[in-house]
Amino acid sequence: MSAAVEQRLARFRAARGTTTATAARLPPLSEEPPGKAAAPEASEGPDRGGQPRPVPAATEPARPLLVLALKLLLWAVLLALFAELELGLPFFVVSLFYWMYAGTRGPGERRPGELSAYSVFNPGCAAIAGTLTAEQLERELHYRPAAGR
Repeated sequence: MSAAVEQRLARFRAARGTTTATAARLPPLSEEPPGKAAAPEASEGPDRGGQPRPVPAATEPARPLLVLALKLLLWAVLLALFAELELGLPFFVVSLFYWMYAGTRGPGERRPGELSAYSVFNPGCAAIAGTLTAEQLERELHYRPAAGR
């Protein structure tokens, strides 16, 4: 094990109150590269008499939902204003074009390793999982089993 992992393990044991005698009975930790933390399993992490640790309440998802609701409300007010000015349909059409533009991501905004839905934009024209290729279609048409005969 690397020195950083040993230090983290020592801090964990000190915070938990585990001695080296009890640590010898615990299963060994898997070696992970530095910077990559292993996901805790259900059997790991009991801290009080075998009870799992409580998961903190997630309050963050409410904020994006609130922002979305405010944007939708603003759009509805602007639509009503433009409808009063008899420009409701052009405002709606321009809004649709904006939503299409904002909803698409360029290749620079892709996460590392993420493939495009269009195989011609992927390295080596790699298809995503579940894509029906011409080769697969031909293979299935020529070699399908005779149904009901």
